[in-house]
Amino acid sequence: MKPRSICLHGPESTGKSTLGARLARHFDTSLVDEFGRTYCERFGTDLTMADLVEIGKGHDAKVRAALAGRNFPVIVDTDPLMTAVWADMMFGRRDPWFSTWNNTADIYLLFDIDLPWVDDGTRMFGSAAERQRFFDLSRRELDRRRVRWAMVSGEGSRRYLNALEAIRRLSEGEDGRDAPVSER
Repeated sequence: MKPRSICLHGPESTGKSTLGARLARHFDTSLVDEFGRTYCERFGTDLTMADLVEIGKGHDAKVRAALAGRNFPVIVDTDPLMTAVWADMMFGRRDPWFSTWNNTADIYLLFDIDLPWVDDGTRMFGSAAERQRFFDLSRRELDRRRVRWAMVSGEGSRRYLNALEAIRRLSEGEDGRDAPVSER
């Protein structure tokens, strides 16, 4: 099955944006940039639940527009599932809108927290405990939604090659969670 969309999922500072651009070039396709980053750069990081819903809706609109272009697979740098995890991290709850949203990607790549956290002015959760909690919530959300996903770890080119292998396996119907794509 050739996926229509591949979503990069996971905590901040795990290389999603960097790898997203590289994957889009590899597949000669479009990349839907992380809407939350653009929003925070414009309005700041003192977010409310209403802000998170707007981020989720804005991101969903960008993904739908990219999918209408029919250049597949579309690479998506996070989506409303990740924004729901942000709500869990920030407020311990989420707006009901996140439970009704169901435009999930065909494949999710969960990015491991094995890269150093870098403060870029929009990131918030840099301690080891916060990063682990964020990762655990991210993984639980994928399992809760029962989407097809694989974890990707490693540094530099290894991370990229692991992502490609995870996409191949998931596209061929294999269970990516058990695939050895997280080796460093």
